[in-house]
Amino acid sequence: MKDKIVIVTGGTKGIGRAITAMFAEQGAKVYAFGRNLPEDKSIFHKDDSVKERINLLRADVSDFESVSKAIGEVVKKENRIDVLVNNAGVTKDNLLIRMSESDWDTVLDINLKGAFNCIKAVSRTMMSQRYGRIINIGSIVGSIGNPGQVNYSASKAGLAGLTKSLAKELASRNITVNLIAPGYVDTEMTQKLSEEQREFFVNNIPLKRVAKSEEIASVVLFFAGDGANYITGQVLHVDGGLAV
Repeated sequence: MKDKIVIVTGGTKGIGRAITAMFAEQGAKVYAFGRNLPEDKSIFHKDDSVKERINLLRADVSDFESVSKAIGEVVKKENRIDVLVNNAGVTKDNLLIRMSESDWDTVLDINLKGAFNCIKAVSRTMMSQRYGRIINIGSIVGSIGNPGQVNYSASKAGLAGLTKSLAKELASRNITVNLIAPGYVDTEMTQKLSEEQREFFVNNIPLKRVAKSEEIASVVLFFAGDGANYITGQVLHVDGGLAV
């Protein structure tokens, strides 16, 4: 990853923060996108040389103009983009009968439309350089569903279709598109789940534990590296065996 130019959306919290830190540790220059940016980059890493490779950019992935402006800044400065990690996501959980239209729209706009916006904004650059690695972060619930998360599940299932279609569209330009579907990961987002939901997941995980953010980040790193050059259009469950 040395000197690769990497964009990570939702790159300042949870899984995204771990992805940002891991790429920077491997020598990449990382641009972490977020709506609310931290003042201190020590949340990513204690090593100053690693922190120097992390850049923070304010962007709202649900707004194409905001995304296009941020990505334009990266291209203007670096003249290329090697890796895009679509990690930004939110939850607005409720049973369907109680779910508001705005909660449905917010989740779909950020989780699914956000990925579309970012890919559309980087595609010309990646196509012209005839190289790119796009990694979407989905969720196991996009495959198995989860009560109270119809909006979130639908958005993550949509990402799988987006991934497979774009893999076919972009393959001729040496751009791979893959999706990682994490199971239960210990992050700020999953801590919002009810006790009943958390218990359900852990009891049904064959490995009998939740994942660390770094365990997801390491798989992202694999898909971005040369070892995955011949892999595209895939959905990989990183879930401790939950979907088996």
